[in-house]
Amino acid sequence: MQKRWMVVATAAAMACGGAPAAPDSTQAPSRTEELRTSLPRAEFNARAVAAGLPLFWRADANGNQVLDPDELALVHGAPGGPRSRWLDGRGPTPHLYSKLAELEKDTRPTSASEAEALRQEAVRLELRQGRPTLLHSDLRDLSPGEKTMVSKLLAAADRIELLHARQLGTAGLADQIPSEDTASRALLYRNQSPWCEAPATERDPNCNALASRPPKRSGLYPLDLQANSKFCEELAAHPDHTALLDPFTVVVRDAAGKLVAQPFHVAYAADMAAVADLLEQAAAAEDRPDEAPLRAYLKAAAQAFRDGNWQPADEAWAAMSATNSKWYLRIAPDEVYYEPCSRKAGFAFTLARIDQGSLQWQQKLDPLKAEMEALLAKLAGPPYTPRKVDFHLPDFIQIVLNKGEARAALGATVGQSLPNWGPVANEGRGRTVAMANIGTDPDSRAQWQQQTASLLCQAAMADFVTDPGPRQMSTVLHEAGHNLGPAHEYRVDGKKDGEIFGGGLASMLEELKAQTIALYLTDWLVGKGVIDEKLARRAHLGDISWGFGHISSGMVDADGRPKPYSQLAAVQLGSLLQSGALQWRASEVAANGKDVGCFEVDRAKLSPAIAALMAQVAGIKARGDKPAALALRKQMVEDPGPWADLRKIIADRWLRAPKASYLYAIEL
Repeated sequence: MQKRWMVVATAAAMACGGAPAAPDSTQAPSRTEELRTSLPRAEFNARAVAAGLPLFWRADANGNQVLDPDELALVHGAPGGPRSRWLDGRGPTPHLYSKLAELEKDTRPTSASEAEALRQEAVRLELRQGRPTLLHSDLRDLSPGEKTMVSKLLAAADRIELLHARQLGTAGLADQIPSEDTASRALLYRNQSPWCEAPATERDPNCNALASRPPKRSGLYPLDLQANSKFCEELAAHPDHTALLDPFTVVVRDAAGKLVAQPFHVAYAADMAAVADLLEQAAAAEDRPDEAPLRAYLKAAAQAFRDGNWQPADEAWAAMSATNSKWYLRIAPDEVYYEPCSRKAGFAFTLARIDQGSLQWQQKLDPLKAEMEALLAKLAGPPYTPRKVDFHLPDFIQIVLNKGEARAALGATVGQSLPNWGPVANEGRGRTVAMANIGTDPDSRAQWQQQTASLLCQAAMADFVTDPGPRQMSTVLHEAGHNLGPAHEYRVDGKKDGEIFGGGLASMLEELKAQTIALYLTDWLVGKGVIDEKLARRAHLGDISWGFGHISSGMVDADGRPKPYSQLAAVQLGSLLQSGALQWRASEVAANGKDVGCFEVDRAKLSPAIAALMAQVAGIKARGDKPAALALRKQMVEDPGPWADLRKIIADRWLRAPKASYLYAIEL
């Protein structure tokens, strides 16, 4: 019979003022002794995060309310020392027993002042708005060479995290937090900054991982420049704006005080050289003939980290696919949403294994790419004309590890099309992926069901499912949409979208275009006989629910910067509401049987409303029509009124539950 191990902490002991005895090296409990815990699994995992422990109770698989050894995972990247410190050949170690006992007591540092007590309470509230969610990867079946490759990549991932911290201006801040203040250290690690991001605390001045409460600043621009809240607009109007806002540079002042653009590989020379060395070592370790494309990318990426020329690396990366490698790896500076001006590419790392389930969608959609481009071009209208498109349709991937800009504090990217710049992007030869293991765990699915049922009416809820299939299809179409119609490299009068609309608005419009394409092509595929109406209805309900989730995050962050996904969701759902396709029924009870007031869907109006919005958004991008874009955002995002009031109801109900905060466990 399998032995179980738990921590002793009975109610009687607590009532008598007793505490669980912490085992030590001289009095280690028997490895066969059963110890008990009063902590439910969710509470155990939340406390482990706040305590800075690399422990995660994966699932109570046998339903015995007991933390069995095979249900424990060790979290990658969290502090705590090597695996052998926690588990050895005989099972749990005395050190693990002692730390589990500490979790029962939920010890907290003593506050030196009222101000510090307020800060620590805000930090704990910030952490509690995240639900620890594990992505577990068992890689023990890899060959020795593959294991060496992965270990080198994990080391490179740590360097990417440091590079991104330099971009964020947060490198080295952990040294300012006392070791006993584990919650503040956990916040700094999770958010990759001391600043709070969760909806209930992002505007709280007390919420900061550092007792000094430093204001938010970027590491990409001189501090004196950032003193002006309009510095991004100043840079856009600067005579050297093209160089200064190049995505692969840091803005610095030269000896004379002039603003100049310094390439990443110069500004971060030592760290980038270290990444290059590790990538070359990974390439040398992976010597199997059937992974030649991966090996070529590792070598090309290493060179890009040395010289800042990302084009050859993008070419090698685009040559990889689900048919020629079992791995997905992206290590590069890519997305811009994280920084004040939304112009500088953030260093990111994603390692995943290919999921062959994507091949069926590729087979269905590959023959239709040119037809989809022609369709979007017609909706967009002049001056846009259809391009020859030859982009890769999404590969499904099982995430092993995200680091740097790819590692979000709350939630996770479910689809991505890269690169964003250069010939590979402009010619539609980039890669698109859908993250197949995000949001598919039982806890996430159950929570999603509950949140959606609090907002949809009973009739609409009948078409909602948490099965990943409809959401994956929508993600495939969203990411394909980034490669259709006017995209990043499209120019109007010689200017790209960032120059026309400004970084924040351009990012929102591009995501709005892609997500509206997902809605529009879903209906189009029904007409083509590729999917049936049942799948389309489920996908639309999933997309509406997805919109609720992003609306709940608020339209701008604590510094007033737009949140692209939140704003696009407000534009989409607000437009559907205006058309009558989405209806608010104030007196009807929601599908959860508790909340009064819910959204119903008029299916007869839904497809025409989606088509109208698609033409509007594609036309704005095609014409470079900034006034129309600003008017649309003002109406659906900024203006007060009934829609703004409904968005508050959405947020109130959705935020009853914490957001997923992803952790990673990797067994090699």
